[in-house]
Amino acid sequence: MESAPSALLGELFARSPDLLFIASADGALLHGSGGLREALGPGVESGALLADLAHPDDRAALAAAWSALLQRGEPVSFDVRLRDGGGAYRPLSCNASRSSSDRGAVLGSLRPAPAIAAAPAATEEELSTLRLKARILDGIAEHVEPIAIWATDGDGIYVYHQGKAVAKAGFTPGQHLGRSVFDLYAASPEAAAEMRQWYDGQVRRGRSEAHGTYWDTWLIPLRSAPGERVDGMLGISLDVSDSKIVENELRIQLDRIAAQQKVIRDLSTPIIEVWDGVLTLPMVGTVDSMRTAEVMDSLLRQIVEKRASFAILDLTGVEVVDTKVASHLVELVTAIRLLGADGIVAGIKPTVAQTMVALGLDLSQLNTQRNLRAALNYAIRTMTRAQAASLAPSHPAPGKTPSP
Repeated sequence: MESAPSALLGELFARSPDLLFIASADGALLHGSGGLREALGPGVESGALLADLAHPDDRAALAAAWSALLQRGEPVSFDVRLRDGGGAYRPLSCNASRSSSDRGAVLGSLRPAPAIAAAPAATEEELSTLRLKARILDGIAEHVEPIAIWATDGDGIYVYHQGKAVAKAGFTPGQHLGRSVFDLYAASPEAAAEMRQWYDGQVRRGRSEAHGTYWDTWLIPLRSAPGERVDGMLGISLDVSDSKIVENELRIQLDRIAAQQKVIRDLSTPIIEVWDGVLTLPMVGTVDSMRTAEVMDSLLRQIVEKRASFAILDLTGVEVVDTKVASHLVELVTAIRLLGADGIVAGIKPTVAQTMVALGLDLSQLNTQRNLRAALNYAIRTMTRAQAASLAPSHPAPGKTPSP
């Protein structure tokens, strides 16, 4: 703080050994005692206004007392709650009077309010713990880059508003102090109603986008003592915009990979109409349960659309199948038969045949052929015989007499 004339300082410290200050006529602090700085913290810097340190509900009374002091010149006494370095409001009794040597200065002393004075004084160990907690909180707020820390009292008034990420929201640290969170969001009744629910005692966490930034926020209810009602809220907001961008990029990459895999699966299991009414499905590589299920859906749909009579499953390029594929193949052939077509399995390798036999399935219903050529010959011969049978005359040849 700025130095004060020695006459003023002598007059000030001669009054009381308590928390002492010199202020200008407009309420700006010019000088404060060491006890005042220890009690209220760094907020009592030169030029700080008492009205800014006062609780919003006490500012009107402070202004009235200060006005009476300046107009009548007589000492005044009033109670006021002033914000300390930790963001809490301390109830204090203030005695103020005009300086006799400098009428533009106000001399004041502060004492704990009567209700507070009757309470047991904190031990030095407790005070040390409180100071340590305050330093820890301020250290986090000042040096952790993506964090914003704020707190409100039971009426929703900001009592703490700090953090490196506060600027990301377009504010300056401490800008909301003394303001009501409900007033700030009065234009959005839904938001204000949600904020009132914060005081139900539940810890909340959620992600949201505000002021062009993605936030991961914890809302923690505060109580003066365990079991008492909630009389404040602590908010810790992390700027997670960078991780959100990475998450979105990763999701895009995963979607692109999934689309590419689908194209690969479609290319690896093409359904080809090799003859009128004959579909073939060449399969290559490792056949697993998922791939077989996809093939089943696609093949059955094609059989219905193209009115196919035969569907050939060519396993010539398949070296390995898992233990469930054999049963899937049996089910697929059965489903093909239910659609009025004939399912043929061609080109089974020895390793695949061993796997299918080891499962103990009834493979007697499978129509198997040595290779794709044999399967096509079978399908063509079968269709040719069926066509010839349909064209054969249904009446006896000339000169023949039907048997009785």
